[in-house]
Amino acid sequence: MRNRTSAPGCGTIIASLGLITCCACAMAQGAPPPAVTIVPVESREVTNTGEFVGRIVAIDKVDVVARVPGFIEERYFTEGQEVKKGDLLFRIEQATYKALVEQQEAAVAKAKATEANAVLQLDRGKELGRSLNIPQSTIDQRAADAGTAKADVMVAQAALDQAKINFDYTEIHSPIDGRIGLANYTVGNLVGPTSGSLATIVSHDPIYVLFQVSERDVIAYKRRVAAEGGPHFVVHVKLPDGSMYQMPGMSNFLDIQVANTTDTVAVRAQFPNPDGLLMPGGVVGVTTERGAPKSALVVPQAAVQLDQAGRYVLLVDDAKKVELRRITTGAEQGIGIVVTSGLKQGELVITDGIQKVRPGQVVSASPPMGR
Repeated sequence: MRNRTSAPGCGTIIASLGLITCCACAMAQGAPPPAVTIVPVESREVTNTGEFVGRIVAIDKVDVVARVPGFIEERYFTEGQEVKKGDLLFRIEQATYKALVEQQEAAVAKAKATEANAVLQLDRGKELGRSLNIPQSTIDQRAADAGTAKADVMVAQAALDQAKINFDYTEIHSPIDGRIGLANYTVGNLVGPTSGSLATIVSHDPIYVLFQVSERDVIAYKRRVAAEGGPHFVVHVKLPDGSMYQMPGMSNFLDIQVANTTDTVAVRAQFPNPDGLLMPGGVVGVTTERGAPKSALVVPQAAVQLDQAGRYVLLVDDAKKVELRRITTGAEQGIGIVVTSGLKQGELVITDGIQKVRPGQVVSASPPMGR
């Protein structure tokens, strides 16, 4: 009796499971294919490039120092501001140096008066010498006195000039155009030639970027120059936030020797920097253009994936199925990247929705918005 009672219950359970399975299958069969965004592989004119790491260097850098000792009386700049060549930066207490100038002016006046008197005595001696009323030795002595007086004037004048120079040094002016940094001494501090830098000024427009290249790159560059002419090449910079600096630079210096420690050669490029985005001391990515533009296949960087086997992209074929394709890539071109093998022009690569699909799966593909 128990067996007969339990049998129908088992059948009911099995039937219910079957019904659920059938419903799940039906739902799976009716689910829409995942949506992805596709972009065709394009052929573009691109320039072969080299990638390096560079450091930003100011063309001019000056440590402002005191050339005479004294107390700082005034500071005339705001830290971090732009300054022009000749702008007054500091003034050292001037009273002592002004008094020295006045003292030397008096010494010059006295020396000139002494010289004038010595010249008069010499002239009188010569006049008396003609009538033999004065010995020749006296005339010679007066001539020596006149020469000494003239030399004393020159000494006094030199001391006056030095006093004026020292007085001028009490006002410290900017020797270059640039941006001034922190003031290392405030008003009231005693400074002098041994005090070190009062502040530092760096120029920023234009600005240099220094980077190291291999001997192989240098040889290739020199061969290209010999074949095509033009000793300089275009340089681009990638900022620390990953964006490209909008204004290209131009190389203007190739070092004359190879560094022993790195076996590389220093190259310098000059960039316009009106907005100050390139800051001295910063590290940037450097891209150099090598040779004339050539036709190459380019895909968006968002389409390129990486795993243990290397780089690949996901394609959508004519049957709207996903295909995995291994590729070899070259240099970056803005938001795109050059593909040297593995793709053909016009093939459709997935740029958005990659994580939702797998090879062999049917998808709903559409171009990006605005295309």
